[in-house]
Amino acid sequence: MINWEVVAWTCITIAVLAGIAALILFFISAKNVKKRRLELNDLHVDLKPGMKVMFCGGVYGKLVRVGKETVEIEVAKNVIITVSRYAIQGTV
Repeated sequence: MINWEVVAWTCITIAVLAGIAALILFFISAKNVKKRRLELNDLHVDLKPGMKVMFCGGVYGKLVRVGKETVEIEVAKNVIITVSRYAIQGTV
């Protein structure tokens, strides 16, 4: 015979533990996302011509001109493309 009261309390206990684990992971993730957002914000503010950068698509290049919303990046000799400054993911 199955003791349903024990089964129910076991399920409740597992659900509470899973909820606590989910909350811990959520707060750790939120902290990391906030940290990364602040790093990218600082990067986008400090852009200067001559910097070597990598942007979203994994393309590397050198900044030629920095505008208010866009930047011009030289990706190969005499090949300059215009992209959003917010597409830049990091400096090299």
